[in-house]
Amino acid sequence: MDVFEAIATRSSIRHYEDKPIPDEVLRHIMEAVRLAPSGSNKQPWRYIVVKDEAIRRSLAAASHDQSFVGEAPVVVVACCRPAHEGSNRGEWMGEYGTLLDIAIGLDHMQLAAQAMGVGSCWIASFSEGEVRELLDVPGEYWIAGLMSLGYAKKRPQNTPRLSFDEIICEEKWGF
Repeated sequence: MDVFEAIATRSSIRHYEDKPIPDEVLRHIMEAVRLAPSGSNKQPWRYIVVKDEAIRRSLAAASHDQSFVGEAPVVVVACCRPAHEGSNRGEWMGEYGTLLDIAIGLDHMQLAAQAMGVGSCWIASFSEGEVRELLDVPGEYWIAGLMSLGYAKKRPQNTPRLSFDEIICEEKWGF
């Protein structure tokens, strides 16, 4: 599947088959994350790949009881360490630029997964403290998001998007 097909067909999967993701497929997906760009090439991320069923179920509870999180065969926890010095981000972004870096990595993960026939869902609703304690994440790292990965039991229809002309303008603000 080419990248444009992956972009056009990706959707958030919340129902997973009880089928493991082969290690070589998962490694390929995570390689896409490793290759993601970051501001000043700081690569401030660390990803915890969770396969253990008990831990996945605990992550589901920490994700405000979103049961599909625990049903996915893999949950990836995206952590990042905010960059304080040596960054060329500009003063307005500050540490929040690190969150942009992790978002790029998570997007790479979703598109690589889609291209390989693996469904995903980005989880932003979770108790940071519970996830931190469960996985023993060091205090200097932010927990930026979780991603469930697995083979879709059913695929929802893609949600409508604004038209090209509604969101793209040339050279000046011209909506």
